[in-house]
Amino acid sequence: MARDEDEEELTVDAPKEVDMFTSVRCLGYLSSFTLLVAVCVGMYVRWEVTEEAMIMVIFILGLVVMGIASILHYYFAMEKASLSLFHLWFGFLLGLLCFFNSTTLDSNVKELVANYLLLASVTMKTIWALTERICSSIRYKPILLTSSEFLELLGFGIASTAMLLHKSVAIIGMVVALGALIVDLRMKSLLALPNLVSFALVTSLMFFKALDITANPYALGCYLGRQLCEPVLDVYFSGLGPSDRWRPVLSLGRVWRTLSLLPLSVTELAFLVLAALKLGDLELWYLVIPGFCLFGLFWFICHIILLMTLWGFHTKLSECQKAWRAQRSSSRSLDQVMASRGIRHFCLISERLVFFSILSTVTLGAVSWQSSNALFLSALLVVLPLESLTHGLFHELGSCLGGTCVGYALVIPTAYCSADGQPTLLPPEQVLAAQHALHGDAEQRAAPLLPPHDPDVRL
Repeated sequence: MARDEDEEELTVDAPKEVDMFTSVRCLGYLSSFTLLVAVCVGMYVRWEVTEEAMIMVIFILGLVVMGIASILHYYFAMEKASLSLFHLWFGFLLGLLCFFNSTTLDSNVKELVANYLLLASVTMKTIWALTERICSSIRYKPILLTSSEFLELLGFGIASTAMLLHKSVAIIGMVVALGALIVDLRMKSLLALPNLVSFALVTSLMFFKALDITANPYALGCYLGRQLCEPVLDVYFSGLGPSDRWRPVLSLGRVWRTLSLLPLSVTELAFLVLAALKLGDLELWYLVIPGFCLFGLFWFICHIILLMTLWGFHTKLSECQKAWRAQRSSSRSLDQVMASRGIRHFCLISERLVFFSILSTVTLGAVSWQSSNALFLSALLVVLPLESLTHGLFHELGSCLGGTCVGYALVIPTAYCSADGQPTLLPPEQVLAAQHALHGDAEQRAAPLLPPHDPDVRL
């Protein structure tokens, strides 16, 4: 009877778990389906109002791509390929809904329906992501950007190419800034949340106004909400440790890490050039020119030090990787190798240097502020998360890695040999006297060798 009761309990409890998992998955599918309907209604309304054939061609092509994605998923079991097409086209079509907007659509009933569907989609997406994390039904992996996030960013950037060149470049810069912000949030950098607030304020209040574009706030909010809801929630829910979160960076080869300095240098230089355009404003030349020269020099010195620091970190990390591969037969991890090579001390110093680099960027951006220049705003939004990521890397490694120290010990004898060769204990008075004498001598010898405030010494 007991065995039958156990079997009955198993048959009753199992469907409850399946129903919970199925309901969570259905909420995600419903969010995607609502977004699909909203995109279709929005594209149809734009074709109906403007009567442009290109919009209908793009709309039909999007439906064809969605059909191909469904066929690949259900008939050929090519789930990754179908999801890649799905996210790429969703990003592209959301970009078109955002950019192709006019005041004549405000009173259109179909447009209002599409806007409410977009809000419903991003709301269900957020509830789905929150439910997954509360129910612990998601496995965290060390990754910078997921494939869906990258493809939706790519699709949104491709949609911007339908505009003029300078507007397209500025929007692509904003998309790159959004990708860097997602990585910044996922790595739990100290300055990730301030960067999120600044990105939201600049994008909503100034960026599209500088481009002279009346963007659809519902489509833009849906796109940003879908991109940012999971990274923002992971700031609280992710249980990965610092070394696990930064594993994609720490495991990169030396060539890729060295090449990563090239786009960073180009981005920083582009920001400096765009900031220098403020010198053309002669209205307050007596403040702008001295301020730019002073803070520009400070910025230049700090960022030269930043590049040198990153180069030194990559060199030290390459040495640690080489030593770890040589000792792979032992049980030592890469963190232990980095701790033994003094990475913690290096990161504690570099963290302060990078903070001054961020401070110089903020001050130079404030002095050369150009609310009507979208390229300057996008460059500033790209630079801040990148420097925040560098600061977060050094801060995390300086906090989680162990340090190294040098210790000296003196062992005094407690016995001596008598004439017949047998050991005899020393009298207690002689042992105490020898200990006091040697202890004082050891302090005098060791004091010059260890600095009084070494940040890398852990007791």
